[in-house]
Amino acid sequence: MTAALDRLPPLPAIPGTADDALARNGVREARDAQVRGVVSMAAMRDAIKDAARALPSMSDVGRVRVPDGAAFRARAAAGLPFVMTGVLKRWPLSRLTVAGMRERCGDAPVRARVGDYIGTAFAPDRAMRDMALRDYLDLVAAPADGLPPYVGNLELRPLNALCHWPGYFERMGPPRYWLGPAGTITPLHCDYDDNVFAQVWGSKRIMLAPPHHEPYLYVREANPVLFGSPVDAEAPDFDRYPLARQATLIEVVVQPGEMLYVPAGWYHQVHALEFSLSVNRWARGVPLALGEAAGIRV
Repeated sequence: MTAALDRLPPLPAIPGTADDALARNGVREARDAQVRGVVSMAAMRDAIKDAARALPSMSDVGRVRVPDGAAFRARAAAGLPFVMTGVLKRWPLSRLTVAGMRERCGDAPVRARVGDYIGTAFAPDRAMRDMALRDYLDLVAAPADGLPPYVGNLELRPLNALCHWPGYFERMGPPRYWLGPAGTITPLHCDYDDNVFAQVWGSKRIMLAPPHHEPYLYVREANPVLFGSPVDAEAPDFDRYPLARQATLIEVVVQPGEMLYVPAGWYHQVHALEFSLSVNRWARGVPLALGEAAGIRV
């Protein structure tokens, strides 16, 4: 018996005018600040970048075992990304197969990114195609030219019971699933929330850049917690984006069973090297790296 989701959420409406977009962004920024308990999202973003300037330089991402939430929070307070091993070994999701996913939630509606979803990644009108999960699995099983369709940032509630999330944060958003074949890419961007990213199937190459290197990445705001960059972190075009030469770009390949901690404000680009299933959750609060930073909390 397959389990189905409710309807997919509506696609975001495109503002009619620049004033409409500005007003909508102001409403969202105020709501986002209230949810996180900060005086403003702008103040939190500035505090993250200021704190990052004091971080030690790094060339690789360490792998550690963290026994509990207290150990995680102590390490995360340092403000640097790290990979956790052994976290997913008891997750039933790790033992789920593609056939099992099809049986469990093949009827679930999914929204696939299609076409040039790299070049239009942060546009409100990027191309999407809605279909049942089983139809998506059939679609990506057949070879095709161009970027493979990618299901990302999707709630798949029938799978939630198969995940055992550690209590790393006081409040977390719902699990978000990322599914697709080798070659799917999420372009360089940052989220202004702490993020734990669990790699279930396959491996992914993730490129990271620290928050205070934002001036070198030609970023644009998509919304108050999401900023995107046109720089390809795996192969930067320095002729087109010369300032990117000054950005520190750190590579880590996350393997099945590992979980990556991405601190709020760290830029990251995600490239599937194999058919992959990932699931992440964002914290909803003041980033751990800020500690008791003055002037941030309400």
